[in-house]
Amino acid sequence: MNPEQRIKDLGLALPEMRSSAGNYVPSVQTGNLLFLSGSLSYDTVGKLGEELSVEEGYKAAEQAGLEALSKIKEATGDLSKVKKIVKVLAFINCSLDFKQQAKVMNGASDLFVSIFGTEVGVHARTSIGSINPRGAAVELEMVVELTETKK
Repeated sequence: MNPEQRIKDLGLALPEMRSSAGNYVPSVQTGNLLFLSGSLSYDTVGKLGEELSVEEGYKAAEQAGLEALSKIKEATGDLSKVKKIVKVLAFINCSLDFKQQAKVMNGASDLFVSIFGTEVGVHARTSIGSINPRGAAVELEMVVELTETKK
């Protein structure tokens, strides 16, 4: 299964890479592990449990997932080089009494499994409530195993 074709088949598209907002890079590869800087849901801002519903948060997590995939493609040139989505950490911008972070996080998890299949796409994950940059509903941080070791 070609991940980039699968994205198109799902009616989705990778967003354009954005410039870093500070003194950091979008990703760092060591060996065959790629560590991604945070990927935001730029198009969905606000707090879950206040302005945003769980369904809107789910879509925001999917948006942040597509942002992360853009970073992976930028780093590797080809999403087919993803061997395993290892770990996803989600920061959910939410009210203090919001307790459905895991349901919001499913937007990213479901996206990765839909694109890469179960063997590659299923991952360890954590989702926590936070205050996110730019008011983004979701920010994702990821660790990805690649098929190639950095030379």
